[in-house]
Amino acid sequence: MDLWQKARTFAEEAARRSQELTKEAAKRSSEITVGSSKLSDIVSEASKRSKKIAAEASKRSKEFATEASKRADQIRLEAAKRADAIKSLTENISLSETMRKEEEDLERFGVTEELREFVQQITLSTFRDFPLQDDSEVSDIPTESNVRKDLNEWQVKHASLVLSTVKEISKLRYELCPRIMKERKFWRIYFILVNSHVEPYEKRHMENVKLKSLEQVNDAGAKEPSTVEINPKSEAKDSNQPSKASMSSATEQDLDVFLLGEDSDDDPGLLDGGDGEFDDDLDKMDSSDDEKEKPQKISEVDK
Repeated sequence: MDLWQKARTFAEEAARRSQELTKEAAKRSSEITVGSSKLSDIVSEASKRSKKIAAEASKRSKEFATEASKRADQIRLEAAKRADAIKSLTENISLSETMRKEEEDLERFGVTEELREFVQQITLSTFRDFPLQDDSEVSDIPTESNVRKDLNEWQVKHASLVLSTVKEISKLRYELCPRIMKERKFWRIYFILVNSHVEPYEKRHMENVKLKSLEQVNDAGAKEPSTVEINPKSEAKDSNQPSKASMSSATEQDLDVFLLGEDSDDDPGLLDGGDGEFDDDLDKMDSSDDEKEKPQKISEVDK
C-alpha cells in the first residue's frame, strides 16, 4: 500500500509539474509573441520614421534649392542694377567732363552769351551791304571743316565753335557763301563785326601762346650748358694724351743723346766700331794742348 501511495503521489506531482511547465511555456510563448509583435511594431515604426525623415529631408532640400535659386536671381538682378548704375554714372561723369571741356573751350574762344545775343541781330543785309571788297586773289585757298585756312589758329577754333553752336551764323554762311560772297570775305566781315566781343579772348590766347613759347626757349637754354660743360673735359683729356706721349718720346730722345751723343743715330762709325776716328780726335786734342803750352814756355824764357 505504501508503494502504491508513493506512486500515486509521484504521478500527481509529475502531473502538477507538467501543468506548471505547460503554463510556463505558454506564458513564455505569449511573452515571446508579444515581444516579437512589439519588435515588428518597432521596426515598422522605425521604417515609418525613416520614410518621414527622408521625405522631410527631400522637402527641405527642395526648399533650399528654391531659396538658393531665388537668392541667385536676386544677386544677378542686383549686380545688373549696380552695373547699370555704375555705367550710367560713368557716362554721366564723362558727359559732364565733356560738357565742362566744351564750356571751357567756348569761354576760352569767346563764344559767350553776349556774342550769341549780338549775332542774333546780324542779318543777310548786314553782310551784303558791308563796305568791304572781296579779295579774289586769295579766294582759292582751300577750306577745311567749313573754316578758312587763312585764319589764324584762334580764329579757326572760334569759327568752328560758332558754326556748331550758333545756328544763326551757320544759316547766314549757308545762304551767303559762295553765291553772294566768297567765304574769306564772310569771315573777314564776321570778325570785324564781333571784334569788340572776341578781341579780349583772342589777345589772352596769343599772350598764353607767347608765354609758353618763351618757357620752352628758356627750358632749351637751361639744358644747353650741361652739354657744353661736358665737351671741354673730353677735349682736355684728348689734348692731354698727345702731350704725355710727346713728353715720353722727348725724354727718350734726351736719354739717347745723353748716352750716345747727338749724332749717335746717324754716325756709322760708332755702330761699326770706328776706333780710328776716335783716335784721331784724341790726337787733335793733344796737338791743341801742345800748341797752347808753347806760348807759355816762350814767355817764361823771355822772363
